[in-house]
Amino acid sequence: MIVYLYVLGALLFRVLPHPWNATPIAAMFLFSGAMFRSKVKSLIVPLGALLVSDYAVDHLIYHGAYHWFSPFTWAGFLLIGMLGWTLRGSFKWTAIGGTSVLGSTLFFFLTNFGVWLTWSLYPRTLAGLAQCYAAGVPFYRNELLGDLAWNAIMFGSYYWLVARKPQPAGARS
Repeated sequence: MIVYLYVLGALLFRVLPHPWNATPIAAMFLFSGAMFRSKVKSLIVPLGALLVSDYAVDHLIYHGAYHWFSPFTWAGFLLIGMLGWTLRGSFKWTAIGGTSVLGSTLFFFLTNFGVWLTWSLYPRTLAGLAQCYAAGVPFYRNELLGDLAWNAIMFGSYYWLVARKPQPAGARS
């Protein structure tokens, strides 16, 4: 049940002011992948929440100015959710940090490829693809830092609230 609250919290924080590409959405997927018992639910619940929030953000905040259908973005988030499966049953900070960086990087490459492939901003050449990736680097930086911070908040707070093992009486901290 608590995982659903984390999904809801991530969506709420998404609509608050934040640096570009520094939302808790990728962390929501990684956390869901690691915490939901069902692998199907670990992808479907955050994806459903993302689809609803994408539509709401586009229409309520941007007044329909952006096209909200983004299969490359959604696929990138699903990959991050699948990376979360590797974290099941473990609270190793190096693994959480490593999958966070890997997820951010895969997301960057997949979504920028999608921009290059489906938009007309860059020529459909290898040089155009390189231009697209180069233009995306500032967004990647914010994404990477935001993902690391949000994953630390989500996994850290979950560990602190739920997963800590009680120490026996008289044990040292």
